[in-house]
Amino acid sequence: MSEDFRNKLASLQSRIQSLESVAVAYSGGVDSTFLLKIAHDVLKENCMAVTARSSTYPEREFLEAKGFAQQIGARHTVIFSEELDIEGFSDNPVNRCYFCKRELFTKIIDVAKQHGIKHVVEGSNVDDLGDYRPGMRAIHELGIISPLRESGLKKEEIRTLSKQMGLPTWDKPAFACLASRFPYGEKITQEKLLTIGRLEQFLLNLGFRQVRVRHHGEIVRIEVGRNEVKRFADDALKDSICREFKQAGFAYVTLDLQGYRTGSMNEVIEARAGDG
Repeated sequence: MSEDFRNKLASLQSRIQSLESVAVAYSGGVDSTFLLKIAHDVLKENCMAVTARSSTYPEREFLEAKGFAQQIGARHTVIFSEELDIEGFSDNPVNRCYFCKRELFTKIIDVAKQHGIKHVVEGSNVDDLGDYRPGMRAIHELGIISPLRESGLKKEEIRTLSKQMGLPTWDKPAFACLASRFPYGEKITQEKLLTIGRLEQFLLNLGFRQVRVRHHGEIVRIEVGRNEVKRFADDALKDSICREFKQAGFAYVTLDLQGYRTGSMNEVIEARAGDG
């Protein structure tokens, strides 16, 4: 481990120690899993993981999160935070994530208070500052602490440290809630979320690792990792995917030749800003 890594890790451990007790907003992704492991190692019983279940959070993600918390012996509380019940959320405005995060972290704060936990922490890192993330505003407003970002840790550094620590998520593909699969302004419904979740699972079952199924009305746009795009040269595979997606109600099935990239739905916002 390089000196820079050691310093950042020591800074993270020291920061968490100073908090005395924390509730970790825990989704089971790369960042929150790493944060939970460090917090649990440092604070033991004074660390509690809190996972929120909703229609935007696939079952596979929940089961993986639950399994890891059990593996390390962390206290784990599961709450329900249904985004579709939030006024305005289903209309999918550009600041949708603000409403979601404010609702979620308000509930986590309540859980922390009920258990005598002093602080709520979450897993955003330095790289998260580079994309359009209205949810960060809610985090700041509610006084949620972001120890990974405070310690200067970047995504790849978290993956490297996770690998060195033997965490199963060190190479886990990035994941975002299913609501991010819809263009801003397109109505989000539970039926659409279930369809998108099922189709992404279908692609995962075919062996794709990084997938997004983007919903554009009658058109579906598939994003996979750039190194996986070449698999679509297989006609039998394409036919199988087209059948499944058309049975789900889409008239046109398309592949995004740029492959997966984070925040692709935000490209429209950036383009409009550029036109202005």
